[in-house]
Amino acid sequence: MARVVRGGIDLGGTKIETVVVDSRSQVLGSARRPTPTKGGPADVATAMVAALKDACQTAGFASDQLRGVGVGAPGIIDPQTGAVSTALNLPNWRDSYPLGERLAEAFGTEVRVGNDVQVATDGEFELGAGRPYRSVLGVFWGTGVGGGIVLDGKPWIGRGGGGEIGHTVVRMNGRRCPCGRRGCMEGYSGRAALEARARKLVEEGEKTDLFKLMQKHDRPRLTSSIWARALDQGDKLATALLDEAYEALGNGIASAVNLLDVEAVIIGGGLGIRFGQEGADRIASEMSPHLYHDLQPPDVLVAALGDVGGAVGAALLVRKTARR
Repeated sequence: MARVVRGGIDLGGTKIETVVVDSRSQVLGSARRPTPTKGGPADVATAMVAALKDACQTAGFASDQLRGVGVGAPGIIDPQTGAVSTALNLPNWRDSYPLGERLAEAFGTEVRVGNDVQVATDGEFELGAGRPYRSVLGVFWGTGVGGGIVLDGKPWIGRGGGGEIGHTVVRMNGRRCPCGRRGCMEGYSGRAALEARARKLVEEGEKTDLFKLMQKHDRPRLTSSIWARALDQGDKLATALLDEAYEALGNGIASAVNLLDVEAVIIGGGLGIRFGQEGADRIASEMSPHLYHDLQPPDVLVAALGDVGGAVGAALLVRKTARR
């Protein structure tokens, strides 16, 4: 009997993570490609296809053997059609694009698309750090800040745009967010916003080694590893910007907890994974003054599935297909 395998794709602002998993969600192969910074949705879709084919090759399967592909994508998702819009951390992706349809044509199998952070949260809930709990809030801190919600064992996506914790307002009439609005958590904490802020301050005369480190390590952006290196070197500007980021995360996440009263908060994403439990503890400390039920705070944990967690969670979207 042929082995049943599924594909999972996690589309991020800086990288595309892909996996091939078996019926028990064990990773058989994985691959990563950079997310295009130019072009548009069609160029991103082409890179996604190539990345998953790389993972298939690593796993020892042909891409036409996949029994379904799940995709986690940023932006607003139509779960029925797989169309994606308002993916503002991706090149020129504001209007609706039929991502699911295009990927289904490329792989010749069913493709289901979900919100990237929601599927990553679902993966953690079922397979990772969220397993002991019935209600969790996933906060994925990377290029932007995304959220996923599981309440009483069930994902909550609202009308397709639920969980957008990065656009919780943490400061009235505050800093401009990459989304164009003001005062959003992401405008203070997201990696894209942090880099934009650092560049502006350097233009105004501030000193930092962030961009020297970026060039030294041949990175096109201020990646999570560059921020971590700058912190390790005691870079004052990097430290100040991340202090502000932690404060905004604490404010916004505490507000979400006050509303939802979840048992646990799971911190993932590039920066979340990079800073680990020490970073999660810092977020918990920043949350503490703002929690209404402060005698019973939620557990704050690091995502256990690591860098491939989003792709593994995405693959869960097509389990029914794989079992046919």
